[in-house]
Amino acid sequence: MPRAGLDPASVTEAGATLVDEIGFAQLSMGLVAERLGVRTPSLYKHVSSQADLAHRIAVLAATELGDAIRDATQGRAGGDALAAAAQAMRTYVREHPGRYAALNSARPDGPDDPFVPASARALDSLSAVLRGYHLDPAQEIHALRMLRSTLHGFATLEVTGGFQHDTDVDDSFTWMITFIDRGLQAATATPGPAAPTR
Repeated sequence: MPRAGLDPASVTEAGATLVDEIGFAQLSMGLVAERLGVRTPSLYKHVSSQADLAHRIAVLAATELGDAIRDATQGRAGGDALAAAAQAMRTYVREHPGRYAALNSARPDGPDDPFVPASARALDSLSAVLRGYHLDPAQEIHALRMLRSTLHGFATLEVTGGFQHDTDVDDSFTWMITFIDRGLQAATATPGPAAPTR
């Protein structure tokens, strides 16, 4: 019989906490069971496999990250919203590196997979920030990919100790956000290609 109080959500949370401590690559059902004080077979009453648990952690991370960006940017616009969103993502990756790694390794299993709306949550929050720049619609997806990849690269390099120079990392982060803000403003001022005439 399943342990009282144990359910898919609590197993997922235990797994998420564990991978933040030891790294996503080290996730194992045995370690999660040990953390919860149960035998490993007991976990399979709540999650079907280690892959299922990893996917659930990814859904949790995507939801949390989307909420963090949304909450940070509430009532902000332009460069202020950009800086808040960027810092929210950076902070999340620093505080939850294992969950974030799970998020980046996950792929949706189909249209009904809860990962689909969960992953859209963070992208929608970043898209809302970019809408404040009034970009040409043709440029919006490029801007979103640029912003996502730049923030991802900075945050993951930072959390893995990839920055070796003595220059303050916070200063570099501020410089980067200012640079992106100016680029987005310049893109806003640049008209896109003219629509073809009939």
